[in-house]
Amino acid sequence: MTSTDTTIAGSKAADISNMVVRLTSQYTGRGPTKARTYINDDLVTVVLQDSLTKGERTLVAHAHHELVLSTRRAFQQAMQADFVAGIQEILGRQVGAFLSANHADPDYAVEIFILAPDAGPSAPAASD
Repeated sequence: MTSTDTTIAGSKAADISNMVVRLTSQYTGRGPTKARTYINDDLVTVVLQDSLTKGERTLVAHAHHELVLSTRRAFQQAMQADFVAGIQEILGRQVGAFLSANHADPDYAVEIFILAPDAGPSAPAASD
């Protein structure tokens, strides 16, 4: 990978992190304080930290982890179309699958995007 490729990949990873933080904040009222995006071939992984709201943190402190995680799953389903559209716009690739998970204590979340196969250059037609 050339330094230009690394710079482009780093820029796209930062764009993805910013998009996921922005959308999470718009949907939940609070975005994560840390986000890091890893792009590996057809896999995009966004690791988020410190994204729970004050109310969610209170519920976790009172042993209501499952309620918080259930609510987060509902938010993830609601955000899915916007997350996928953002990834597709930033990378210029179609998303084949989206997976999302949260961990309440410690406060981590992960958004995973599996990209559809890159069409790449067309293969030559077979000749008889």
